[in-house]
Amino acid sequence: MKKIEAIIRKSTFDEVKKALHETEVNFFSYWDVTGVGNEKQGHVYRGVSYSTSDIQRRKISLVVSDENVHSTVETILKAAHTGSVGDGKIFVSPVEEAYRIRTKEKGTDSLS
Repeated sequence: MKKIEAIIRKSTFDEVKKALHETEVNFFSYWDVTGVGNEKQGHVYRGVSYSTSDIQRRKISLVVSDENVHSTVETILKAAHTGSVGDGKIFVSPVEEAYRIRTKEKGTDSLS
């Protein structure tokens, strides 16, 4: 099993969510996060300068079986891609065990 964490633009979240549901990834957690990126200069809008060093993003976290890692990552990459700086990052890390509390199932049986 692998844990996939993706930090994406808020504007692409609905597309990512829809794409994940279409690939039968029906459960994941998400929350709003703020990060600091590489862009150092601000932007000017209507004569007012805005700092762009603090970046508002959405973080998605899900656990999938080993055989679904590649397709899940590809789904997120495709749906979250705009081609612009700040599209986000995806991190994949191992999960030793997972349990469903209600049924006491463990391993990949607890993921569905």
